[in-house]
Amino acid sequence: MFISFEGVDGSGKSTQINLLKAEIERNGIECVLLEEPGTTLVGLEIRKLLKDYEKVGDLSSVTELLLFAASRSELVDKEIKPVLAEQDKMIIVDRYIDSTLAYQGYGRGFDTDKINYINDIVTQGIKPDLTFLLDCHPFQSIGRINKFRNKDRFETEGLDFYQAIRSGYLEIAKLEPKRIKVINAELPIPDVASIIWDITKSCI
Repeated sequence: MFISFEGVDGSGKSTQINLLKAEIERNGIECVLLEEPGTTLVGLEIRKLLKDYEKVGDLSSVTELLLFAASRSELVDKEIKPVLAEQDKMIIVDRYIDSTLAYQGYGRGFDTDKINYINDIVTQGIKPDLTFLLDCHPFQSIGRINKFRNKDRFETEGLDFYQAIRSGYLEIAKLEPKRIKVINAELPIPDVASIIWDITKSCI
């Protein structure tokens, strides 16, 4: 089974991913956790470029899009496909195709049809069986970022950028309601984790 987590920065993805992984493993199933961009050697270098605003400066929307696509291509080829070939494992990926649509499409204004075309190429048609969209108001997500960590390239953007991304995510979810489950990330952490686990175990 292939699960992805989506949401604006500060929505609590990392916390919920780790809680779900622990619950899956408590039930005797091996779970592989992957991160995008990252995980592979190429992905980690691309992650550094994308996050280091002081070193790289402004990137065009096309450059940004293609860097994410290159990282995803490596992740699919080097990690996702080999794990999916082993039928006794589950994969959780922190961000995947929907992030590009939300951030580069709805956030940056890049043509979503072109993004879908690129995504189809780099993923080789591999999509998650289940996607959790952690939804919260940008005021709350930005507040969490300001409280707990330094901002990266995306997190320095204004409120309008994050509102556009959130709206984009919700539009994407409407198109694929069977795959994408919208979770209220403003609920207490244990409540969110319980909802996610209930949905997951019903699909295993």
